[in-house]
Amino acid sequence: MKNKEILIKQIKYRSKHRGSKEMDILLEKFVNKCINSLNENELNDLLLLINKDDEILYDYYYNEINKVKLKNNKVNKLFKNFKL
Repeated sequence: MKNKEILIKQIKYRSKHRGSKEMDILLEKFVNKCINSLNENELNDLLLLINKDDEILYDYYYNEINKVKLKNNKVNKLFKNFKL
């Protein structure tokens, strides 16, 4: 299995098994929508994103003024603009 395929499987699994059901749903839908359009570097950024604590992701996604600053990259922008 190639590294990219392994990374995709890790991301898909992690996006569904986080602890908070609400964040599981949000991240699983986000990952399923964007994962096939990302290159390997962006997949690594996605893995970093989904490994953040739920509170950080919740604040980043739902609040207009974020207390938490995440790296300014394509994946984080896609997540911020993602609509369920």
